[in-house]
Amino acid sequence: MSYLSKRTAVPGSLVVLSAVLLGSASLLSAAAPAQKQVIGVSIPSADHGWTGGVVYWANQAKKDLEAKYPGLTVIVKTAKDSAEQANQIQDLADVNKIGSLVILPQESAPLTRPVANLKKQGVFTVVVDRALSDAGAQDAYVAGDNPGLGRVSGEYVGKTLAGKGSIVVLRGIATVIDNQRVDAFEQVLKSKYPGVKILDKQYANWNRDDGFKVMQDYLTRYPKIDAVWAQDDDIAAGVLKAIAQANRSDIRFVLGGAGMKEMIKKVQDGDKLITADVTYPPKMVYEAISLLAKARMTNTAMPKTTIIPSVLVTKLNAKQYYFPDSPF
Repeated sequence: MSYLSKRTAVPGSLVVLSAVLLGSASLLSAAAPAQKQVIGVSIPSADHGWTGGVVYWANQAKKDLEAKYPGLTVIVKTAKDSAEQANQIQDLADVNKIGSLVILPQESAPLTRPVANLKKQGVFTVVVDRALSDAGAQDAYVAGDNPGLGRVSGEYVGKTLAGKGSIVVLRGIATVIDNQRVDAFEQVLKSKYPGVKILDKQYANWNRDDGFKVMQDYLTRYPKIDAVWAQDDDIAAGVLKAIAQANRSDIRFVLGGAGMKEMIKKVQDGDKLITADVTYPPKMVYEAISLLAKARMTNTAMPKTTIIPSVLVTKLNAKQYYFPDSPF
């Protein structure tokens, strides 16, 4: 705002008019789009398929949004562990002078204080997927629907087996996310499909090799398995390898999750075992950056919480979830 260097005598009506005009200009200024904004994005390194997809979509968001909003700069950083990520986000604030941060934490607890510190420094913080230990450390939260993934999966397994059969479950890692998925899955079976029996459930760490090993054990111990819920597509890839090596023909289908392009393509092509998939898209980081960029560049509020629904992918809709250029 500019100020007059001299006081000038003017009629009272003009003083009022000037005040109105100045007030209107102030309101217009407050509503005007931001001219320059720097958004920092901190995400895990591509250490497996899903995080490879996260890195891809974060960089795609940078490309698309910088083109859409002149004056916007998006800085994408990857970190191999929580310690590197904590140092990284402080550097983004101190060196790159970010005004906002989008972070998918390596781990919730170790990143809570570093993110809270940035928030105290005035950086608007958006957490993706893995919630912090203290929700007060974040301004906004964007995630997939973990209970929804479990419910959709349970419905598909129960219906496809016509309410009767024996299945095995391969879990992810011992986390809140995994518990939410498995609890919702089991609740659907218990309440709607009590004739579907879970023979066993073991952790496979969202990993192909561990999925292969756990499934090998199941195939050795159980002579008849009607279906497999692998919960994650990386795990499902290991499961398929174990089934092929054992030459088992009793398993009717394997249901994974997350929307890996390899599995979506199988669904699209009518694969015998991969008949469906359930989304938990790494593209959620793109959505988070997009929502933040829109809010910052238009001076509007970003929703406090955004949950991206998990969707059942079948041959009928697989095409819209297939992204051949993505690594996941």
